[in-house]
Amino acid sequence: MRALVLLPGFMCDEDLWSGMVPDLGALGTLHFGNVYADDSLEGMARRVLGEAPERFVLVGFSMGGFVARVLTLMAPERVAGVAFVASSARGYSDEERARRLAGFRPGDRPPREAGALSTAMGLHPDRETDPVLLDRLRGMQRRLGPEVRKRQAALVRRDGYADLGRIACPSLVVACRQDRLRSFAETERMAQCLPNSTFSIMEDCGHMAPLEKPKELAALLTGWIERSGL
Repeated sequence: MRALVLLPGFMCDEDLWSGMVPDLGALGTLHFGNVYADDSLEGMARRVLGEAPERFVLVGFSMGGFVARVLTLMAPERVAGVAFVASSARGYSDEERARRLAGFRPGDRPPREAGALSTAMGLHPDRETDPVLLDRLRGMQRRLGPEVRKRQAALVRRDGYADLGRIACPSLVVACRQDRLRSFAETERMAQCLPNSTFSIMEDCGHMAPLEKPKELAALLTGWIERSGL
């Protein structure tokens, strides 16, 4: 039976994937990686490996894509294929890391008080005030709490484009056309650096693809897995 390991983004829990579970569950057994207890990408990768099946297809969204890259390089024999959704291999500048440590949400201009989310830069501009999507974002942040935020904000992200050439397994890179948190160029560059990659673009979609377009994203993943024989 095929196994899929799903790695969420910054301050996202299992609810991130709930709209995709019926379709992804038809592909195999789903495992939700624990990226909440460690303050380094390597620590997260080791924890996920320790709890994962012997061999699996890896799907990393946003921050989860950074973990997926480190994990695949750490244990290539266990990763049948890896998908990077709205992710990157660009290192964070000192300023970007300082902003996170200061409590900014990615893409915010001024800092906001906890729970005061009225718009979300992670969503498509036409959906940034959608009450259902905002409530799901609030719920994930509330459940994870300040300690997880502190650990995830402290992550050091070094430039990893040069390492992508060592990932030989089939890979999928998904860019979202209206992503305001991740530049199209840096996501496209991942596909150019990976030796066995497929590049797909989700139109009319902001950064939060699993929330905004779960059926479309699940279809992309399904098609890639089947075509790649994973």
